[in-house]
Amino acid sequence: MTAAVLGFIVKDGRVLLALKKRGFGKGWWNGYGGKIKAGESPLEAVLRETREEIGIVPKDPIHHGTLHFFFEDGKTPDWVVHVFRAEDFEGEPTETEEMAPQWFSVEEVPYDAMWKDDPHWLPLLLESKRFEGKFTFRDNETLLSYEVIEI
Repeated sequence: MTAAVLGFIVKDGRVLLALKKRGFGKGWWNGYGGKIKAGESPLEAVLRETREEIGIVPKDPIHHGTLHFFFEDGKTPDWVVHVFRAEDFEGEPTETEEMAPQWFSVEEVPYDAMWKDDPHWLPLLLESKRFEGKFTFRDNETLLSYEVIEI
């Protein structure tokens, strides 16, 4: 199972998302993150990935959830993703080769242009709640089943 992180900045009724420009999830809005490197903690990974992908450093990110993803296509590895939320950051959100950041009102999150699991857990994160989720996909587009619990 591949271990990864996702980070989100939620501030003043808005959430900072980023459009994935290449690779896994290309063309979809998401948080910023990626694989955890050997010897790296999830917190270290989310700080590094956020800096690399959108040029900012989250201040005091808090772990809010763990998501487990299973893919039945035989090509995509299964993932465990640690989800962090911060309410402030250092730097200026900047477009990179990987991602293009943009602020959205928490009432206008573009769920139709995001991973199909996001509507099931992202509202909990936006409300600063803790959660755990399990999702099974046929492929990158088709969500077959899910379970999300608030913890």
